Amino acid sequence: MSIKNPEYTAQPYRRCGRGMWRVLILLVLAGLAVVGMVLSLTKGTVYISAAEIGEILQSGVGLDIKSQIIWNIRLPRTLVGALVGVNLALAGAILQGVMKNPLADPHIIGISSGAGLAGIVILILFPKLEYLVTPVAFIGAMGAAMLIYILAWKGGIQPIRIILAGVAVSTFLGAGIFGLMIFYSDRVHGALIWMIGGLSARSWPHLNIILPYTMVGSILAYLGAKRLNIMMLGDEIARSLGVHVERTRLALTAVAALLAASAVSVVGLLGFVGLIVPHAARMLVGSDYRFLLPASALLGIGIVTLSDTLARIIFSPVELPVGIIMALLGAPFFLFLLRRA
Repeated sequence: MSIKNPEYTAQPYRRCGRGMWRVLILLVLAGLAVVGMVLSLTKGTVYISAAEIGEILQSGVGLDIKSQIIWNIRLPRTLVGALVGVNLALAGAILQGVMKNPLADPHIIGISSGAGLAGIVILILFPKLEYLVTPVAFIGAMGAAMLIYILAWKGGIQPIRIILAGVAVSTFLGAGIFGLMIFYSDRVHGALIWMIGGLSARSWPHLNIILPYTMVGSILAYLGAKRLNIMMLGDEIARSLGVHVERTRLALTAVAALLAASAVSVVGLLGFVGLIVPHAARMLVGSDYRFLLPASALLGIGIVTLSDTLARIIFSPVELPVGIIMALLGAPFFLFLLRRA
């Protein structure tokens, strides 16, 4: 009669328990995302109950004021906010993996600034070509990412060089943005709101702009989850497992740039989402990107929609840009990460 080792016997149960915990967390985060979107639809200058919203969505666009508010103002704004949360959260999670830097974030390391400068050029110099903002912002984001990568490279990539190069590039690109705003001060109002990051006046055309990029970027990100897990083990181990490290890093950075640029082109330079959300999701589900990416996406929806709702009602009827709320949340969290490191 053989006696089984209790450690080996317990391992499947531990794996099962960990998997069930992650699934439970994903369900909770999905619930948070739904709550955030529902509150975004109900709260505002005019309160509309969840029951009324259900009736309005079932009956279609009506002529009454509440129906007009839901269909033409709050619903598109909420959906745009949800997709922006998904894009920035996924971009931050990807960048933290490929750059092996817990502080990597599209806003902090300068990728958003590259997209921002390209977008500002279109908005200020060529306002009639607004439909080009997203592809041009992607080019700007990729250009900034490549410049940071080149400046940080010295026999390999190290986290501190990424941050320093990102801060330098972000500062340089920020100077370009402010220079344009000074020279074209008569066109600066819309650009100022865009610089802070806000969801005000976002409607169905903005949803149509960001939706394809969210779908493509999310699929590509999840397809890269396995390689992200391998990249987290270190370059040498990744190479020994057959991963072309630099090619993979470039491809995944392009996916992150696409996600960040599409978000920036719609709401402007909304910071800290890509920093806060992946870290919070990692604390809940661990570092396995098969779970981290969907957890980050769901949490991104909840954080952005709830922050936008707070920005709308805290000083009602005056509305704050959601970027201010995210900065108030993000700055202390950034300092917490620095202290922890």
